[in-house]
Amino acid sequence: MEKQHILIVEDEQKVANFIKKGLETQSFEALIAEDGQTAINTFSKHTFDLVILDIGLPGMSGLEVCAKIRESNTQVPILMLTALGSMADKLSGFEVGTDDYLVKPFDFMELLVRVKALLKRSTPSSTSPNEILKVADLELDLAQKLAFRGGRQIELTAKEYSLLEYLMRNRGRVISKVDIAENVWDINFDTGTNFIEVYINYLRNKVDKGFENKLIHTVVGMGYVLKAK
Repeated sequence: MEKQHILIVEDEQKVANFIKKGLETQSFEALIAEDGQTAINTFSKHTFDLVILDIGLPGMSGLEVCAKIRESNTQVPILMLTALGSMADKLSGFEVGTDDYLVKPFDFMELLVRVKALLKRSTPSSTSPNEILKVADLELDLAQKLAFRGGRQIELTAKEYSLLEYLMRNRGRVISKVDIAENVWDINFDTGTNFIEVYINYLRNKVDKGFENKLIHTVVGMGYVLKAK
């Protein structure tokens, strides 16, 4: 079985080496980049299955690096490492395309569980090759992790895909913001934030824009529902 490749972007050498050695004991290939620009250059020259990215890098921040990576690759899973565990920090990461967060200090086994979960989520499944979710002319190919509307492919980030899958699996049912936060982001919903509205708008622009039949609807005071007319 071919080894999976992981890019570790971490300026603390001890932490970077700790992660690299641990991953290598689990049969992963890992490269280290100690700053943002090196990370972007390395990412552009190699193919990686996952990126572990420290938010507090010198010079270019982890958030900036994440945004740069997302400009060229919307699919690679990104696990953000941070010494700051506030909701605001997590939302800032989610807004630029982070898939998951891990707060320092952490146990390696906790990191490994997150890494394996993200890789499993991003790897096309071979067990259900014909499983496709469909609402009107919107289709989600669960095996290939691809979305289509009217036969045309929709480019989605990993989190947008997860949100759309959750809505489609619950088609016709009103989904609250609490449900979305807990099931898509695995966090407790903070009523003082609007990140869910932001992601719903991202999806609307990609799924509904240009189509007369709108599929994503707001139910005022309750949440959202994905359904055909």
